[in-house]
Amino acid sequence: MSATTTTVETISKPNIGVFTNPEHKLWVEESTPNLDSVKKGKGEDLPEGWVTVAIKSTGICGSDIHFWHAGAIGPMVVTDNHILGHESAGVILATHPSVTHLQPGDRVAIEPGLICNNCEQCLTGRYNGCEKMRFLSTPPVDGLLRRYVNHPAIWCHKIGTMTYENGALLEPLSVALAGMERSGVSLGDSVLICGAGPIGLITLLCCQAAGACPIVITDLDAGRLSHAAKLCPRAHTHRIDTSLSPADSAAAIVAAANGTKPAVALECTGVESSVSTAIHSVKFGGKVFVIGVGKPDMSVPFMRLSTQEIDLRFQYRYCNTWPRAIRLVQDGVIDMGALVTHRFDIEDAVRAFETSGDVKSGAIKVMIQSEVDT
Repeated sequence: MSATTTTVETISKPNIGVFTNPEHKLWVEESTPNLDSVKKGKGEDLPEGWVTVAIKSTGICGSDIHFWHAGAIGPMVVTDNHILGHESAGVILATHPSVTHLQPGDRVAIEPGLICNNCEQCLTGRYNGCEKMRFLSTPPVDGLLRRYVNHPAIWCHKIGTMTYENGALLEPLSVALAGMERSGVSLGDSVLICGAGPIGLITLLCCQAAGACPIVITDLDAGRLSHAAKLCPRAHTHRIDTSLSPADSAAAIVAAANGTKPAVALECTGVESSVSTAIHSVKFGGKVFVIGVGKPDMSVPFMRLSTQEIDLRFQYRYCNTWPRAIRLVQDGVIDMGALVTHRFDIEDAVRAFETSGDVKSGAIKVMIQSEVDT
């Protein structure tokens, strides 16, 4: 069986990646796979079932900023030079002979988790809980913020004529879809969304599409709430007053919804005070679903949960969401184009990260683009 390759003679730009390290430095330098191996385009040199992808667009996630600034998220610690990025889309350059469903030129979005396919979680379809998960950009596994990557074909999802930018946004959309499915938001549900960052705003779009009403979305930043109002004009926006207690903040949120308590709160910040506010906001028998990632330990209003029979649930990444995410974008049900506020070339990635990490920049989603001369 011969390998399938694309016309690679014109590929001349070296592979570069965006790195951080335990000293919180951020820089761009050459990375693997090297240019020579990419130019050869020999699928036989790839592991069985793998492909080579030219990355075209990558979104900067809050976790990327956190690994750079803090060097860790819980037990996941940056201990060496480390490549960031896990929200990416690109084009197939070469395939191993065993890969039959992809060919050079196919546009794909990359699902960044590599699983064992043997543990109980994998075998029962909840592969986000794989005991041996290797999630790209989570230390020590290097991420996708490179010009070229090799990746298992099974986790490269065809996106047809979808833009590479939208393809990259399928990853945060998958996070929101997992939250929607597990929280059970349905037509007519009253919903609170805590946090108007990228995940909160995509969750807002999902709740709008699902017919939730009323919807209240909160944030500390007036600019992000203005963005939310443009995305979903019927949503009620509420700016959090940090001088108020969680209980008082909850009362203000309910007032913003004209007295309707949320049946479901989708907490997208992971901040302790916000989680507590969500718990105080929902009605008797309601749900608080925490999508955001927070500190290792936090306090919650236990008796409020107990006496109001509130379900407090959590999410870890996603599984089985990408095909649905692709359909939602292709059919125009979810339009995420307005989320992208800044774009940078990969060579200028340091400035991209500085912009994404600066609350004063007004950035929502920052995209890093890589032009490959194919």
